[in-house]
Amino acid sequence: MILGKIEKDEKRVKFNVPIFCTDCNKSVPGRIISGEKYSQTREFKTELEHFKKNYLCGICRDKKRRQKN
Repeated sequence: MILGKIEKDEKRVKFNVPIFCTDCNKSVPGRIISGEKYSQTREFKTELEHFKKNYLCGICRDKKRRQKN
């Protein structure tokens, strides 16, 4: 998953951040990728925290989508 801004020819940084579904609490595999400059900003940390608080796994996201229709 890519978070933030990655400029052209900028080095990419990969983070192994524990991410859990906010609905069913399942662990979600994967990494966060960001640009080197952006990953050192306060804006990145804020965006990452918001992402972790609102993340839904695919199953929960589909359930929510079906309930709306």
